[in-house]
Amino acid sequence: MRIEKTNTQNWVPLFARLAVFFTIFPHGAQKLLGWFGGAGFSATMDGLSKGAGLPVFIVFLVIIFESIAPLFLLFGFLTRISAAAVLINFLGVVFTVTIHSGYFMNWHGEAGKGEGLEYFILLFALLIILLLRGGGKLSLDGLLFNKPGKS
Repeated sequence: MRIEKTNTQNWVPLFARLAVFFTIFPHGAQKLLGWFGGAGFSATMDGLSKGAGLPVFIVFLVIIFESIAPLFLLFGFLTRISAAAVLINFLGVVFTVTIHSGYFMNWHGEAGKGEGLEYFILLFALLIILLLRGGGKLSLDGLLFNKPGKS
């Protein structure tokens, strides 16, 4: 199977792509563009590299993986690569920040208590669907990379 090929009759990846886009893109837009009350590119680069101690290259990848990859997923372009980028990004979040916060989200906003793993389980399930199935229905992958008459 080629990495860009997809079944253009499959609706499931379309719904997974939309869910990931609408969940992750706002976070990326905060970091890249300063939208939704975010800090923007420069402040995010400074904050995560100096404040959190992450290497500058990793911070750059975080910003790209959370902003550009979800846009690619919205349109179903390079779906498996984009899903892998988002998955790698959030595996990093889980193993550096969230793993010590338990299972449940911090629904009551308790100070000093992080967010749990339950959100990431759902996100990872959606990303695995995209890794396995590609872009599916209404995807640029299907339009650009599938040969006519084959799905």
